[in-house]
Amino acid sequence: MKTTMAIGMAAVLALGVAGCGRGGSSGEGKVVIGLAVANLQADFFNQIKQAVEEQAKTKNVEVVVADARGDSATQVNQIQDFISRQVKAIIYIPAGATAAGVPVKAAERAKIPVITVDRNPPDQPGKSFIATDSVAAAKTLGDWTVKNVGGKGELAILQGQIGTTPQVDRQKGFGQALAAAPGVKVVAQQSADWAQDKAFAVAQDMLQAKPGINIFWGQADAMALGAAQAVKSAGTGRKYTIVGFDGDVAGIKAVRAGTIDATMVQQTRKMGRMAVDTAINVIDGKAVPAQQLQPAFLLTKKDTAKADEYIATHP
Repeated sequence: MKTTMAIGMAAVLALGVAGCGRGGSSGEGKVVIGLAVANLQADFFNQIKQAVEEQAKTKNVEVVVADARGDSATQVNQIQDFISRQVKAIIYIPAGATAAGVPVKAAERAKIPVITVDRNPPDQPGKSFIATDSVAAAKTLGDWTVKNVGGKGELAILQGQIGTTPQVDRQKGFGQALAAAPGVKVVAQQSADWAQDKAFAVAQDMLQAKPGINIFWGQADAMALGAAQAVKSAGTGRKYTIVGFDGDVAGIKAVRAGTIDATMVQQTRKMGRMAVDTAINVIDGKAVPAQQLQPAFLLTKKDTAKADEYIATHP
């Protein structure tokens, strides 16, 4: 099925690639860049969008935004539209793992460079990949979690969209921390596709199947919040450690309130600014790094002043 989808996407994107020139200027003479976003319903992607638009304005660059709403097929059509418009570059946040490299391949055939953010198709990476160093960040979070529970406990993992770069890297990094903590056992793990409502339902099922669970890790803050809802609904009165990842506004507020115990705050807005600067450098023919990985910052419920700072001005 994935192969069929990939072939179909390739066929769609191939149409219109032939004969594409290198236009990409608006009527006002501005350079035009396309921004293909996975899902603007997520605060994380909204933060990137806002930072891209703000940085582009300072560089006299026009940004055309397309929201895939989590659908890979929709995103393929949107990137085809960018190609038809002959934008100068595309900033691309893949909506999924399946056939994510197809749009990159099509854009490059049209000689339009692609800068990938947060997620990078392994089979067809962009000119430069800008993201959090999720392996290192998830290990930091895992180490803190292990210490917080005294090196013992039953852990349930709410995974992101399987196969996407952040899901794979966060799983790897947290796993490195667990490898040094034999007293913490993974007793359940399942994808909740980054969604709070789905995480709530999955966490409820996990608690019923494995009542000894006392640690939840949501690979995104939304899923950690879903786990917190499930714990509250269960009403066991037991102590749970709940941690997330992303540091979006809802996640930061939840940590400050003690609803979840910790998260990793990504430099979301910085990544948006870097994406614009990198796209401009590529357009100008300058060399850019293949990867630009940024550190994330551990935030715990004790760090109320830092939480207030992040809410006021997100990094």
